[in-house]
Amino acid sequence: MKKSILISILLLSSLLAGASFPIQVLPTSLKIVVRNNLGNTEENVKVQLYKSKEDYRNETQAVSVEFTDKKGRVTFKKLEPIVYYINATKGEANNYGMGAQTDALEEGRINKLTVIIE
Repeated sequence: MKKSILISILLLSSLLAGASFPIQVLPTSLKIVVRNNLGNTEENVKVQLYKSKEDYRNETQAVSVEFTDKKGRVTFKKLEPIVYYINATKGEANNYGMGAQTDALEEGRINKLTVIIE
């Protein structure tokens, strides 16, 4: 009996060794934390994401618009691995002139960024 179990295990492991399993790839996403000039996180900030500088300047054709949660976080999912432009506003506070451009996002990763509004 032990011999048949051992043979079954060896047979199964050899079958699995030749099998190919699909690699699970995460969607490219961008997680942003919005802080004020004192370093505190800001809730309910409107965060707009744009693909081009022109769209960002004209505030047209936003890829997505989200609002930060209680911890000042917002996540944009299923993005292309490109450079994005960010517009974050809450009342009179905004991030104009404070780093509104990302680096090219890394594909299949959760990219992280902090945005400051004043």
